[in-house]
Amino acid sequence: MNSPDRFPFRWDLLMRYRLIEIVAQWEGRLTTNHLMNSFGIGRQQASKDIHFYLSSIAPDNLVYDKSLKGYTPAANFVPVLTTGTADEYLHVLSRSKDIAHTFTGLDLGFTHTEILQVPLRQIDPLILRTIVQAARGHRRVDLSYISMTSGVEEGRIIVPHTLVCTPLRWHVRAYCEKHGEFRDFVLSRFRGVPELLEESTHTNDEDHPWHTEVTIQIKPDSRLNSTQQAILAHDFGMVDGCLHVKTRAPLVSYVLQAFNLDANKLDADPLAQQIVIANRHEIMGYLFNK
Repeated sequence: MNSPDRFPFRWDLLMRYRLIEIVAQWEGRLTTNHLMNSFGIGRQQASKDIHFYLSSIAPDNLVYDKSLKGYTPAANFVPVLTTGTADEYLHVLSRSKDIAHTFTGLDLGFTHTEILQVPLRQIDPLILRTIVQAARGHRRVDLSYISMTSGVEEGRIIVPHTLVCTPLRWHVRAYCEKHGEFRDFVLSRFRGVPELLEESTHTNDEDHPWHTEVTIQIKPDSRLNSTQQAILAHDFGMVDGCLHVKTRAPLVSYVLQAFNLDANKLDADPLAQQIVIANRHEIMGYLFNK
């Protein structure tokens, strides 16, 4: 995929041009209806978008097929605005339900898709807005927080700098004045009415763990036979039987959770475990224990 700077389009136009590539590549047939139904635009505008894509972005990517009454990817099709990876199309399928409130709904031909939806955690809109404002202006926020450790609601003054999305919940990375260090806070565990305070001297640059890169090495469980290990290596795109996952130091535990790995124990059944942490001793110091 080329750098976005090469194509300085408005966000809505870029989304339409990207959909042209994704539908053409993965479904093999693109019509004006895809754009009309997905973005709520007229046929004339949809046709104009396709023609602009062909004239100014990727002239050789699409071929009009009269029998199909639509465009098909050319033999030498090369993605220009997208990555061209299967995960990209699958991601669009998974997100189509989520963005239905914004767009009419993506008009994709493959409709037999079942998406498991994890129940959303309750996040107070006022608290989230205040945290976002504080992060933008490097300001302090006075609010209450209840942790799983104490189970007691107590006042905290934090200086947030980054929102973090994990597969199961949202966090905010922030400086905690009570503990005098940067910590992770689960957004759904804030309580009360937040108060936006003055600017803080504690910035993202001081969060040294946040700027520390850690590589987690993941390999097939050695208790599996060679065929099973080869299957897993292919599944995860491992190189020489190992997957190197780079992340920030405070996010190591969340990455392991995403892989359903526990650094402190090994499942008795290798078929249940399937993959293991190859450099466990190197990353133990980065696991959270509070």
